[in-house]
Amino acid sequence: MVLVFTSSHIDRNIIAILLQPIKETFLISDTQLGLLTGVTFALFYATLAIPMAMWADRHNRRNLITFSISVWSLMTAFCGLALQFWQLLLFRIGVGVGEAGSNPPSHSIISDLFSPAERGTAMAIFATGVNLGVMMGFLIGGWVNEWLNWRWAFIVAGVPGLLIAFLVRFTMKEPLRGLSEGIVKKIIAPSFGTVLAYMFKNQKIKHFVIAHALFAFFGYAAIAWTPVYFQRIHLFSSGEIGTFLALSIGLGGGVGTLLGGYLADKLASRNEGWRAWIVCFAVLIYVPTAFLSFSAVDPFSAMFWFLGPAILGSFHVGIIFAVLQSEAPVEMRSVVAAVNLFILNIIGMGLGPLMVGIVSDYMEPTVGIDGLRYGLIAVTILPIWGAVHVWRGGVLLSRK
Repeated sequence: MVLVFTSSHIDRNIIAILLQPIKETFLISDTQLGLLTGVTFALFYATLAIPMAMWADRHNRRNLITFSISVWSLMTAFCGLALQFWQLLLFRIGVGVGEAGSNPPSHSIISDLFSPAERGTAMAIFATGVNLGVMMGFLIGGWVNEWLNWRWAFIVAGVPGLLIAFLVRFTMKEPLRGLSEGIVKKIIAPSFGTVLAYMFKNQKIKHFVIAHALFAFFGYAAIAWTPVYFQRIHLFSSGEIGTFLALSIGLGGGVGTLLGGYLADKLASRNEGWRAWIVCFAVLIYVPTAFLSFSAVDPFSAMFWFLGPAILGSFHVGIIFAVLQSEAPVEMRSVVAAVNLFILNIIGMGLGPLMVGIVSDYMEPTVGIDGLRYGLIAVTILPIWGAVHVWRGGVLLSRK
C-alpha cells in the first residue's frame, strides 16, 4: 500500500517541479498553471472517488486498486506527449480519474489489518507515501527535465506504475472486512445517504474533516508552487531545487509523518485527545517558519526556514486518517475516506494552488515576480484555522 501511495504521489506531484518549463513552452499564465495543478485534477479525482469507494465497500478492493494504478500511470506518461495546453489538461484529468479509485480502499484494507490502538502508526506508515512520492517526483522531474526535457520526465515517472499494478494484482491478498476487530458476520454496505448522515451527526468526524481540508489548502498550494518560487525568485535550477525539496519534504517530511502517527498512538494511551492536540503544536511551529521562508530575501534563509513546513506539514495526515477510520463503522470505511478526500481535495487541491496563481497574477503588475510570494504567504494562515477544529475534535475524543 505504501508503494501504491508513493506511485500516486509521484505522478500527482511531478508536475510541480515542471511548472516553470511548462509555462515557458505553452506561454500560459500562473492562473492557468493553478488550474493545471489544482481544480481540474481535484474535481475529477474527488468526485469519482465516491462511487469508486461505494464499489470498494461491496466488491474486491485489490482489483480496483490495480485498475486505478494502471490508468494513472498511462495518463502520466501521456502528459509527456501533449502538444497543446488543453491536451495536457485532459491528460492531467485522466491522472485524477485513475487516482480516484486507490486511496479509499487502501484505507479500508489497512483498517482491516490493524486495531484502533495501532492504527495511527499504521496509517502514518502508509501516509509516508506522500513524502516518498514528492521526493521521487521532484528528483525525477527536476533532473530529467535538465538532462532531457519536461516531456520525458512525465514518461519516466509514469511507466513504472504499470509494474506496481502487476505486483498488486498478483501478490496482494484481499483481507476479510472487520478482521482487526474480530468481526465475523457478513458486512452489508449502507447507502451513500446513510454514510453522509452518519458523518454529519458525528461531531468528531466533522471537526477532523474540516481541519484536513484547511491543512490541505496550504499543503497542496505549497507543494505546487514552492518549486516555482525557488526557481523564479531565487534562481535555482529545476535539478537543484528538486533535490532540496526531495530531501526536505521526502525524507524530512517522512520522518515527521511517522513521528506524528507514533506519538499519537503513544500519547493516546493516556488520553485519546492527544491524537488531536499534538497536531496543534506542530502547526504552531511550521506556520511561522513558512511565513519566514516565503518572505526571505536570501535564498539560503528561504531554504532553512522551509524545513519547518517540509518536516511538519504532513504531521497530521496519518493521525486524521486513523481517527476517521476508527470513528467509522466497518461497512462504510471506504466511503467515509472518500468523502473526506472529496472535501479536502476540492478545497485543498482545487482551490489552494489556484488561489496562489490568482494572487500572483493580480500582484504581478505592481510587484513583479514577487507576486508569487504574496500568493504563498496568503495561504499560510489556513492551518491555524484548521488547528482550532483539531483542538475541538481532541476535546471530544478525550470524553471517550
